[in-house]
Amino acid sequence: MKYLTTILCFALLGCKSNEQITKQKVENAITKNALQLLEDKRFHSVSVAVYKDGKSTTKHFGELTIGKGNKPNDSTLYEIASVTKTFTGYIAAKAVLDKKINLDDDIRIYLDEPYPNLEFKGEPITIKHLISHTSGFPNMPPKSENKTAFFEGLKEIKIETKPGEVYFYSNTAPEVTAFILEKVYQKSFEELVNEFVLKPNKMNQTKFTLNENDRKKLVKGYNDKNELMPNFNRTLWGGISGLHSTAPDLVKYMKLQLDQTNPVVNESHRRLFKEGSDFWEGYHWYIIENGDQLIIRHHGGIYGMQNWFVIYPKQNMGISILTNASFDGTGQILEEIVDNLYKDINLK
Repeated sequence: MKYLTTILCFALLGCKSNEQITKQKVENAITKNALQLLEDKRFHSVSVAVYKDGKSTTKHFGELTIGKGNKPNDSTLYEIASVTKTFTGYIAAKAVLDKKINLDDDIRIYLDEPYPNLEFKGEPITIKHLISHTSGFPNMPPKSENKTAFFEGLKEIKIETKPGEVYFYSNTAPEVTAFILEKVYQKSFEELVNEFVLKPNKMNQTKFTLNENDRKKLVKGYNDKNELMPNFNRTLWGGISGLHSTAPDLVKYMKLQLDQTNPVVNESHRRLFKEGSDFWEGYHWYIIENGDQLIIRHHGGIYGMQNWFVIYPKQNMGISILTNASFDGTGQILEEIVDNLYKDINLK
């Protein structure tokens, strides 16, 4: 009996050791790639979150303020910028499943004025076009100082391509989506994000509106000239940007997005428009199929910080990387770091 107990204990210790090795491998990969990023002196801090097979790891490097040595931590709030669009996509997917909207609806049935300009040769813009960046809307809204001006700006738009045929990234379309979601649910977009995403997943540090204590934790970012940049000032609904989050909360978001039993998640990952041989747009997700690998991702960039958020459903894995720097080429650099981190963690 004693012999069997010894064998059992040895087996259990062996399992524990394997778990520790796996965690150490993740931590080593994070450290290696984060320090490599910080060799580029245009970057000052980086926070990395990894979720892999039910285990989460967050690590932080560098300094938030040049010369202060104040390393970010699990309470540091970053602006996640356009990754906010994936929350818009999630609520839109829920609205489709709730039969509040239909992907083929002409968006004008939800607007308060006719907008005869929002069509191309009689072809209307639909909900599907809004959330797949194929509406023909311009990148930036013609007017964005407030919601009233936004709708006036919509009257100035000229649709020059048939909706649904050409991909063109738009920061105008998601704000229209957010307005429509408010209308069909009769709640503010901020309330919808809280009710459908944040509260159910206990993402207590993710929010649009910050209190005084939150603002002390908010990152102030830099451009490539080491000049401090302003934080984003949300004047519209928040369909395109405006959420703030922490590394641990983004791990919770990874868990949600990897939950294949969640019908809203599955709908939000539905392929809506194909561009190229292996690239799809979902509900504000970019979906890449490359052999046996499935990548679902979004990039976020704002005045003084950028981030990549990526999930790998087949590997039950997610990666988020956040930094307090923003300049031309930042996104490509972060994408390469994420790709290298993925390879280092999954290398046999």
